[in-house]
Amino acid sequence: MEILGLLTDGVLVSLMPINILLIVIGVTLGLFIGAMPGLGSVNGVAILLPITFLVPPGSAIIFLAAIYYGAMYGGAISSITLGIPGASTAVATTFDGRPLAMKGRASLALVTAALASFIGGTVSNVLFTIFAPMLAKVALAFGPPEIFALMLLAFATFVGLGGDDIPKTILSICLGLVFAAVGFDEISGAPRLVFFDIPGFLHGINFLVLAIGVYGIGEMIWTIESTRGEITTTEAKMSVKGIVNDSKEGMKRGWKGTAIGSFLGFFVGILPAAGATPGSLMSYGVAKMVARKPGEFGKGHPGGVAAPEAANNSASTGAMLPMLTLGIPGSPTTAILLGGMVIWGLTPGPRLFIEQPDFVWGLIGSFYVSNFFAVLVNLAFIPLFIWMLRMPFTVLAPLIFVLSVVGGYAATQDMHDVWLMLAFGFGAFFLRKLDYPLAPAVLAIVLGPIAEPTLRQSLLLSSGDATIFFTRPIAGPITIIAIILILLPLLKFIRDKFSGKTKREV
Repeated sequence: MEILGLLTDGVLVSLMPINILLIVIGVTLGLFIGAMPGLGSVNGVAILLPITFLVPPGSAIIFLAAIYYGAMYGGAISSITLGIPGASTAVATTFDGRPLAMKGRASLALVTAALASFIGGTVSNVLFTIFAPMLAKVALAFGPPEIFALMLLAFATFVGLGGDDIPKTILSICLGLVFAAVGFDEISGAPRLVFFDIPGFLHGINFLVLAIGVYGIGEMIWTIESTRGEITTTEAKMSVKGIVNDSKEGMKRGWKGTAIGSFLGFFVGILPAAGATPGSLMSYGVAKMVARKPGEFGKGHPGGVAAPEAANNSASTGAMLPMLTLGIPGSPTTAILLGGMVIWGLTPGPRLFIEQPDFVWGLIGSFYVSNFFAVLVNLAFIPLFIWMLRMPFTVLAPLIFVLSVVGGYAATQDMHDVWLMLAFGFGAFFLRKLDYPLAPAVLAIVLGPIAEPTLRQSLLLSSGDATIFFTRPIAGPITIIAIILILLPLLKFIRDKFSGKTKREV
């Protein structure tokens, strides 16, 4: 009852006229910032941080959190309509969102993304409100062995993402891990895989550059080549009745993905080393594994949109938890929010809940209000997003190319990344022609920079003893589950090969 009373006070604070105005402006700005390739919540919050000095700290953090929320919603827009991820958190949405749009079901994809985001945000808000102190302790219990075990579990789902061709899936994962290792070694500081001694590789391969190249440039080339010049506009219809029907269909076919993303995304989000991107990718993999017809994923299944969208919104709230309770940012965006709090004279940590209850509970209350307004604003702008798909592809293709180049440059302001993005685009096209799955490679480059250092740190802690992943109470069960998930598809592959050989001999 005490928590309910504090939450009620926090919601009332967020409903003050100035805060409501800032929330509406914030989620609207965030929606379009998230939809612009190369921007995303990190750049949006950083750019608009100076404006917050014009309002009180409580209103300032509410405004920035609203931008964060809106950007999580907005990342799906360009992923679905153009096939270009607005941010790294929306890459998994591209896997099924873009195929749905190409089938003329863009409204279904956009509505499913909005509703799944809303549900994921609501679930995470409730979990945050009730279990904040306890979950902060759980997050602290995750050291390098536990985080590596979690990454291993994520890699176990990759095998399921590549369909039945497991060798090609494993090769795709290895390719992604090679790209993830480019740049300076985090532990020794030595440069690695600096191809042709080009200085641009020293800062590594930016994940967003790779994602835009693969799903922006690569998809554009694939569409041009597959249509062989007979390019027409994508069929896309929209009406109020259609949105209602799409809502029903999206939740009926995507409820499993929404549930998985809501809880898994929040749990991964509270881990300082993880964040919304791994959470969304892992949720997509798990949703595909438990689906009744996993073969439909990647071809336009609402569950493939619902899982990552619920996860990245849930993870965005989860990332706030270690920031407020421990002073440890759970994502790059919350790191900027943390800096803002320090500038405003606030010290994040356990005592913040005691010394500044109005600030803390006002922010928590704004999560609920921002989530509500974000889904309303998102649904209101769906007609605009649908209109984009009615443009002829002869107009849309140059737009995709320009946005991809701008997004690739905006990520690091380095022309090296623009050329790299184009190379990834052509490389993705040829891999797709050879029927290699792209998703495992893209996912591997996300988790590789997390998995490698935690593996090496764990082995340093145990003096090279690999049993550390089995003997620790949290890491042990996760590692065992991951190994089982890896072996099951491999055993199926061996069994199918053996049974096929036996039939030929007979």
